[in-house]
Amino acid sequence: MKSILTTIALLCAALLHSQTTDTTEHKDHFELSFGRSLLFISNSQQVDVRKEAAVVVPTTAILFFAEFRPTRMLRVPAFFALPTESKQFLIDGELTNEKASPTLGVGLTYKLFQFRIDDRSKVEFEAGPLSSFLFDTNKKIIAAPILAGRFRIMRDRNFVMYVGASYSFGLNVLGMLYGTGSVF
Repeated sequence: MKSILTTIALLCAALLHSQTTDTTEHKDHFELSFGRSLLFISNSQQVDVRKEAAVVVPTTAILFFAEFRPTRMLRVPAFFALPTESKQFLIDGELTNEKASPTLGVGLTYKLFQFRIDDRSKVEFEAGPLSSFLFDTNKKIIAAPILAGRFRIMRDRNFVMYVGASYSFGLNVLGMLYGTGSVF
């Protein structure tokens, strides 16, 4: 029992210590990343997919991601997702394609927690609301709210790897994102 309490006390101390140290102390306020995203449902054929038994093939996109960090806890992310293939659905054994739209977004996220792996590495989790703007095939701009979160693994003061997920309300789009970048 004493060893369990000691372990819990050490973990709490490590968490408290990791909350006080952050890259913003070194004036590293920006992150630039390059990654990929996968989208798992179409916004324009959503009604058809619900009516018919269909398999949705994930759509891949190149993800350009930038984040401004004005404080230790508050982050302002901006992203651009450029599709690398069309949206695809397998409906009754037939493959259906539709043009995938590029997406631009911005919002606010908050660092909810972090923990240290070693002296040079840590893991952070940040989540928050974003707004996305899709450039539809009819030359219309569609706005949609997103709830997103990501685990960010940092090594030293500038190397970042991340994996996360997002859900777009109204469009019913579930996404997965991952990538690597640099903090400066």
